[in-house]
Amino acid sequence: MKPKLLSSFGLLAVVGLLLLAGCSAEPVTPSTPASRDYMTARVKGTISEFISTKPKIKKLIDSAYGYAVLPSVGSGALIIGGAQGRGQVFERGRLIGYCKMSSASIGAQIGGQSYSELILFQNAATLAAFKEGETTFDAQASAVVAASGSGTAANYVRGVLVYVLPLQGFMAQAAIGGQHFTFAPLLSN
Repeated sequence: MKPKLLSSFGLLAVVGLLLLAGCSAEPVTPSTPASRDYMTARVKGTISEFISTKPKIKKLIDSAYGYAVLPSVGSGALIIGGAQGRGQVFERGRLIGYCKMSSASIGAQIGGQSYSELILFQNAATLAAFKEGETTFDAQASAVVAASGSGTAANYVRGVLVYVLPLQGFMAQAAIGGQHFTFAPLLSN
């Protein structure tokens, strides 16, 4: 890689890590009605984008016991990396709460990227494990890229199926790291 290109990726990674560090104190649940409405609109748009990119996803969403949608996950790395995103969680198609994903990794990696993530839960037990914070996995190892024309077959692994939709950026990595989720139920009025 050319030195100028390498330094550009390094700068992007450092900026991404600083942004992620600044967002880490952000609560799981949006704090105002306007921010909740904004997230709802983004989640609906993200679901539409997944379906328009790969129409078979609609059938998977409809048949899943539950699902989580993270409209934008930002990640950055320069040897040490991190990612973070927030979204909504649904059970049988009904909004039940919010989630926050965070991850950390270390290894040969550089760059920054953003992507949307759709996590499908096959049954009540896998959704319950997610809500209890027991779902941790490496998205790169268990995700299917929802690319138009992609012929990759999707199968549940331990009751969970993950799709990612790249939004922007580039990241080269061979890293060890995992995603961890925090769930917050809807508050009763």
